[in-house]
Amino acid sequence: MVALDINENGLSSGAWLSKLKGATGPLVGLLALCVFLSFSTDTFLSVRNGLNILDQITVLGIMAVGMTFVILIGGIDLSVGSALALAMMVMGWTANVAGLPLPVGIVFALIASGISGLIVGLLVTQFRVPAFIATLAMMSAARGVANMITDGQQIVGFPDWFMMLAIDRHFGVLTATVFLMLAVVLAAWLFLHFRSEGRMLYAVGGNPEVARLAGINVPLVTIGVYIVSSVLAGLAGIVLAARLDSVQPSSGLGYELDTIAAVVIGGTSLSGGAGGIGGTLIGVLIIGVLRNGLNLLNVSPFLQQVIIGIVIVLAVGAETIRRRRA
Repeated sequence: MVALDINENGLSSGAWLSKLKGATGPLVGLLALCVFLSFSTDTFLSVRNGLNILDQITVLGIMAVGMTFVILIGGIDLSVGSALALAMMVMGWTANVAGLPLPVGIVFALIASGISGLIVGLLVTQFRVPAFIATLAMMSAARGVANMITDGQQIVGFPDWFMMLAIDRHFGVLTATVFLMLAVVLAAWLFLHFRSEGRMLYAVGGNPEVARLAGINVPLVTIGVYIVSSVLAGLAGIVLAARLDSVQPSSGLGYELDTIAAVVIGGTSLSGGAGGIGGTLIGVLIIGVLRNGLNLLNVSPFLQQVIIGIVIVLAVGAETIRRRRA
């Protein structure tokens, strides 16, 4: 049986302690990494470098929120990188080729990415296609459509106000894109902790059959989660377009792996039912800080991939050991 462990004010004290404990390991790892890089480089602790790290993790951070929802229900989404590219190309074509206002292009981009999530959700719930296969198919299909929109060509040049979203630092500190990422993270955290719909994700991930018997519409929850994941991937694509001042159908290649890695490093269980946004944010920061530090240390990009792979294995292994002892 799955116990939701809920009281009138949201999660019970036991659940709060459990979630805090689940994020403690990644947090300790992040702090240790920061201490190591502080002694290893002269510029890591500078304010400018810290702000650069925040700018660099905006795309990954937004995508990781959606992936957290998917993994919490025991699913997986390999199509987020392609959904990102699809949204970028739809926005670029609508604004620069069709001549519509850019805000309209952004809306169409989010709708397009949402449709890809809807199709995945229907494949998983109505046609019983395993999530791995359904999202793998959508990864290929969405990437193909993204290439078809402009015959594989990139689109360059957007209004200055759009590019400034990723450049202009409000109050001399954070860009609008960083504020957007933080708003998405905060909204997701509040949703999981203070909304019954958010707690349903844990129930579905813990045991779908028990969740169904408890009155939860499991197919509807599943479809909704995949739609949200794809829409957030599309939103991340818009943020990336603002940073690059261009869109191209090859964008987002490999992002699905980085996104899954951030969520897993943050302590969310791949089997579903355990984890949270706090841990995911720490996982995103670990990847961002690790890549930034390795660049400062002039480590080869190829070796960086090896190191990040090792970190993922260690994080999953530590989480497995912790759960066995729990």
